[in-house]
Amino acid sequence: MPNESPAGEKHTGSSRGRIFSWTLFDFGNTAFSVIIVTVVYPTYFMGQVAGAPLQFWGLSLSGLTLWGLAVSLSMIVAAAIAPPLGAAADYSHNKKLFLFLFTLTCVVSTSLLFFVRPGMVLLGMLLFIIANVGFEGGIVFYDAFLPSITSRRSYGRVSGYGFAMGYVGALAVLVIVSLMLPETSDAEYLFFIRLSFVTAALFFLVFSIPMFIWVPEPRPREKKPAAPIRTGFQQAWRTFRALFIERQHPPLARFLLAFFIYNDAILTIIAFAAIFAKDMLQMSDKELILFFAVVQTSAVVGSFLFGFVTDKIGPKRTIIITLFIWLSITLGAYFVSTISAFYFVAMGAGAAIGSSQSASRSLMALLTPKEREAEFFGFYDGLCGKASAVVGPTVYGLIAGITNQRFAVLFIGLFFLAGLIILRGVKEPDRKSTAASHS
Repeated sequence: MPNESPAGEKHTGSSRGRIFSWTLFDFGNTAFSVIIVTVVYPTYFMGQVAGAPLQFWGLSLSGLTLWGLAVSLSMIVAAAIAPPLGAAADYSHNKKLFLFLFTLTCVVSTSLLFFVRPGMVLLGMLLFIIANVGFEGGIVFYDAFLPSITSRRSYGRVSGYGFAMGYVGALAVLVIVSLMLPETSDAEYLFFIRLSFVTAALFFLVFSIPMFIWVPEPRPREKKPAAPIRTGFQQAWRTFRALFIERQHPPLARFLLAFFIYNDAILTIIAFAAIFAKDMLQMSDKELILFFAVVQTSAVVGSFLFGFVTDKIGPKRTIIITLFIWLSITLGAYFVSTISAFYFVAMGAGAAIGSSQSASRSLMALLTPKEREAEFFGFYDGLCGKASAVVGPTVYGLIAGITNQRFAVLFIGLFFLAGLIILRGVKEPDRKSTAASHS
């Protein structure tokens, strides 16, 4: 049937169209991630909006601290709402509606960042928090479509396509923004910086449309309850008990714990990469954009190659390989002293970021029981994914404040090591023997 996951390896023309439309959403939404979360807005917020340290109840809060706080607060909200809404989406069979509402929230709030000017610290933080909640909340429902558009044995390859398309989209929007920006001496320079936020929002909006038109809602399999949201909260609590208290799914619970730890490190590096480059290596905005364009290129290659590697050796082994790469990257960042050396380290990070997240999504899909995709992906993307970003940025900011950002990056490497140790104990399901029963 067209709405069900195909059982075989081959995709029909119709299913290929659905997969392509699904990956276009990744192509579009990464514009928000790269422009607002990673490259342009963080340095604009710290350098222009926050400026001098903010005095709050006797405390002096620097731009670095405020940025970390904004990221953490947005992730707290996204983590809190993701599991119950994911469960509600499963029951109400409205994954696409929830995805649309979160996407619209992100697009509108991102566009409004255009009006944030120097000194508007609270508005700049509030709009970013709302936009990031919309972005992160939508990913829960986007990821939950994966089991319905391809076969179980192709999760790795299709997930890799999605991440690769995302990084191609990020590369495209970086090129557009780079062409938009005049010289820093231009009187209108900050205007075009703010205009880049609108560009990211429109890019996300346009390329999200195919997902809503051509990717069908999975076929309903349960009777819709009278109050799906309340039922979702109740189901989310039952799921938490089943996973972490009653331990009904030990491999899944262990994987989620490992993911919580190593994804914390990944999200922290994403949030502070541009700030590290600007503060420690004195890179300009245009140099940062070019730098991250190179990183996106390596991410595209990593996503495609590791997608095939995941299907060949399994997602668990693939994640282990990428975690060793991440450990090397944190060591390299500690010692790096030149921009050329930083390029080398960052290209490794680009390859690792796409492949580790793609393989993680594949392993999660492999471990997730059928009929509860959105609910369990809520814990994956929300409780164990987004909530992890509350810890990392705070720790990074504290260590960077006491010592410097090099020691902070080195400490984040311990998160990768801990995640690696826990992940080794996860029992990976046999993909071939279970493919038929989950298709």
